Amino acid sequence: MRYIEWAVMFLVAGLGIALANFVGFQVSFVDSLPGLAILLLISLAAVVISKIVPLKLPVIAYCSLLGLFLACPLSPIRDFVIESAGKINFTAPLTMVGAYAGISISDQLKEFAKQGWKMLIIAALVMIGTFTFSAIIAQAGLSLTGVI
Repeated sequence: MRYIEWAVMFLVAGLGIALANFVGFQVSFVDSLPGLAILLLISLAAVVISKIVPLKLPVIAYCSLLGLFLACPLSPIRDFVIESAGKINFTAPLTMVGAYAGISISDQLKEFAKQGWKMLIIAALVMIGTFTFSAIIAQAGLSLTGVI
């Protein structure tokens, strides 16, 4: 029963990603379907593997490993995976993640406010630090690869 809930959730997320990909990046639903199917199947497989494998890694680790395996040069479906996933603009899923995050914390704002002003400073520093260091890492990576 739990896996059915996960599958429905992934289906809803896939529809949201397809819509964001269509509205924001003008990629048709038909062009998005193979890439969405691959990404969602990798995600669903990662959830199942995380429940089966005794090594308790986060689901995102299994998801990353599966994606790397399917896109590596040894994979027989490498070209299809890369071409299909390449049609999904990866800021489209971020739209869904941001919406889910906003919905999930909206009813907890009073609890957050009870933590006091010190928690607001810590939250601001964490967000600023995360953004800053992400930008530094991206700049370094893009500079090293010659993209910029």
